[in-house]
Amino acid sequence: MKKTLSIIALSIIGFGLVSCKKENKEAAVEAEVASTADSTAGVTNLAPSTTEVTPSDTTAPASKEPLTTIALAESNFDFGKIKKGDKVEHVYEVTNTGTNPLVISAVTPGCGCTAGDFTKEPILPGKKGSITLHFDSTNFDGNVNKYADVFANVEKAPIKLTFTANIQP
Repeated sequence: MKKTLSIIALSIIGFGLVSCKKENKEAAVEAEVASTADSTAGVTNLAPSTTEVTPSDTTAPASKEPLTTIALAESNFDFGKIKKGDKVEHVYEVTNTGTNPLVISAVTPGCGCTAGDFTKEPILPGKKGSITLHFDSTNFDGNVNKYADVFANVEKAPIKLTFTANIQP
């Protein structure tokens, strides 16, 4: 029984260490769930695992702040041609168009090659804030499409920000 649990834990941890080189996040989660299901067939009385990853683990908790509305200057950006290994960033401007303060609680990139920064303080009605996405092109060639989910106190969260780039050797 311990050996089976160890194999399951190593399998789950192994999936978390996969590089983001041309990987589809949803496919990885589906493969992980399928692998875990196959590994646990016929096993009963499994103790809950703290390393288990489920699709709900990738989402930020809903904000308890009153809802407001947001306007984005743009939701997609094209870096154009960049050299392999370049580290680039783009700033997405956001405006609070509602009547309550806008609180961005998290920016969750689709993979490890992208990182996000955002305005941490509440953005007052009519004021602007920003979300910056940083991209490391080291492991990519050709055209790439990446995204990050923005969690905030708006009705249709998360908000998806995307960017494209054409990685040149």
